[in-house]
Amino acid sequence: MISKAFKATILSSIILFASCKEEPKTEDKSMTENILLQEWTGPYQGVPAFDKMNVADVKEAVEKGMELQLQEIDAIANNTEAPTFENTIVAMESAGKTLDRVFTYYGILSSNMSSPEFREIQAELAPKLSDFRSKISQNEKLFQRIKAVYESSQNNPLEPQEQRVVDLTYKQFEMNGANLDAEKKKRYAEINKELSTLYTKFSNNVLHDEENYVTYLTKDQLGGLSDGFIKSAAKIASDKGKDGMYAITNTRSSMDPFLTYSTERNLRKQVWGNYYSRGDNGDEYDNNKIIAEILRLRKERVGLMGYDNYAEWRLQDRMAKNPENAMDLMLKVWPAATARVKEEVADMQAVADELGDNITIEPWDYRYYAEKVRKKKYDLDSDEVKQYLQLDKLTEAMFFVAGEIFNYKFTPVEEGSVPVFHEDVKVWEVTDKDSGKHIGLWYLDPYARQGKRSGAWATTYRSSTTFEGQTNVLASNNSNFVKPAPGEAVLVSWDDATTFFHEFGHALHFFAADVKYPTLQGGVRDYTEFQSQLLERWLSTDKVINQFLVHYKTGEPIPAKLVEKIKKAATFNQGFGTTEYLASALIDMKLHLADPTDINIDEFERKTLDELGMPKELPMRHRTPHFGHVFSGEGYATAYYGYMWADVLTSDASEAFSEAPDGFYDKGVSEKLVKYLFAPRNAMDPAKAYRLFRGRDAKIDALMRDRGFPVPKN
Repeated sequence: MISKAFKATILSSIILFASCKEEPKTEDKSMTENILLQEWTGPYQGVPAFDKMNVADVKEAVEKGMELQLQEIDAIANNTEAPTFENTIVAMESAGKTLDRVFTYYGILSSNMSSPEFREIQAELAPKLSDFRSKISQNEKLFQRIKAVYESSQNNPLEPQEQRVVDLTYKQFEMNGANLDAEKKKRYAEINKELSTLYTKFSNNVLHDEENYVTYLTKDQLGGLSDGFIKSAAKIASDKGKDGMYAITNTRSSMDPFLTYSTERNLRKQVWGNYYSRGDNGDEYDNNKIIAEILRLRKERVGLMGYDNYAEWRLQDRMAKNPENAMDLMLKVWPAATARVKEEVADMQAVADELGDNITIEPWDYRYYAEKVRKKKYDLDSDEVKQYLQLDKLTEAMFFVAGEIFNYKFTPVEEGSVPVFHEDVKVWEVTDKDSGKHIGLWYLDPYARQGKRSGAWATTYRSSTTFEGQTNVLASNNSNFVKPAPGEAVLVSWDDATTFFHEFGHALHFFAADVKYPTLQGGVRDYTEFQSQLLERWLSTDKVINQFLVHYKTGEPIPAKLVEKIKKAATFNQGFGTTEYLASALIDMKLHLADPTDINIDEFERKTLDELGMPKELPMRHRTPHFGHVFSGEGYATAYYGYMWADVLTSDASEAFSEAPDGFYDKGVSEKLVKYLFAPRNAMDPAKAYRLFRGRDAKIDALMRDRGFPVPKN
């Protein structure tokens, strides 16, 4: 969670809430001619003009937006009246609406529709944006007003949401060096400027390797691959000018199924190597030196404020509070996870030996032989399961869950009535099922494309607040499913279906928010994944399975025997899933606890994994040279552990539903879920919110049970 003044620092999530007063008439020309600066018009309280955005407008729009917001900030800082909550904090909450609109477009052009032209502008703007943020965070007059309001509120507390905004705003300024002397403030700003350039370069290097390392197959190299995957690969190759060939792109959505099913071991090794070497190819796009410099600068910056390391500074306002608590959780789970990997590898090696394959399991073999073990142990074929996991039906399933738990109804808007940035994007209106009250719009951008970053994510273009009148929510989910050939269904794996539900959980968190001020929309990093991880659990409920998992050709419901196999195999491959994740989270934390002087990133990664006892048969989920969560910005830096911290809450909360009379559709538990865990966002301390829901703090026991690991005695 960050204060209003710092929202520009999280461009990767683009959850921005700034605003702007009436602009001087001298600004009329740019304000009327540059679409990115203009107020949103049309239905649903106004919507972004995605169909009219142009890369050529970005630089002018960002610079004008910064200029206007700085004018507003200066007006607040130089107000001659005594500082009050209204004339200081509320005024800051209301500042920057123009820049907010600009960054909505900026986020799309960065994440969904990137191009070489945009990346050049992005690189040029990065240091300017850093200067802009420093001008706010280091505005001494502004901070003294904030400090005055904060100190007054400690003696005369405000209404709860007002007090929370004051506390968060003051803390954020304090953490960003507001109490430093002039010389240190100058160096602090210089460091941020250097980092902003490095973050942009890191991201662009990864995107380069994703776009340029494509594996092309011939017809005789398709062994083991499904018809749907083959057709999609042919279409991608054709689009890239390689008619008659089949393209495996350098993204997880393409790599993962290829490694799971391809019988061509040498090609599996090549595809695996391409994917896990992103940012680590020893060329001009190599990220290792960039990472070393990022770590050095981060440590120097927090050292200006007296902190020993970046992790100590970063975690002080998270649920974990300090790196020791985060490490303690991870190291409690790590031994059980790696022990399970040994069992999984032994099972896979036995299958390989039975088949006479004469190999020793390597990382590019893990998915392939794990799938064979799944079939042998549980008679469960992932490709068979995929026949019942259609993207359209999964979307309907998510709408059903949203209706049951949140009382929401999703209705497709008429095509063309709401502008979109690509023909693949579809839009739904969200309303209350009973009253018909409008809540917002949900945008879905499901398919991978050139210029779109990998992975899956959720974001908002506008969030719900009430301090200036009720605003609706414009939220989006973004995925990278391989676009099917014309007329073909989009079939996804169980893991991908789980991720689809996960990201929809973020969207529901946006829609359910009931907060007054924009700052309270922010998330505590090791808590904000909890709500979305919890929503994953509804995918495997009987109501979803029985209604929405139907065969893509026959329409027949998924057989009960297959469902039973899926549930029996629920803890299958948890060694792999938990270990690859924890390895990345542990490296993230250890890198930021280490001395970065003369650090060799590749060597540090290898040595640390060896010390941890990392199984050689699998890699980290995100190797350091392409770990965008941590090095394309600061959102998840020393915070990747947060997924597991949140999963402790998720498993514990899931048991609250399991114990309820009506299970996951129990109305009483659902009401408490929405009231305490979704609606408050960051208007309430997360630990307090969870206790109100559960009646106690979360315990690790449920997490261990979920993963089939031994439950610790203490």
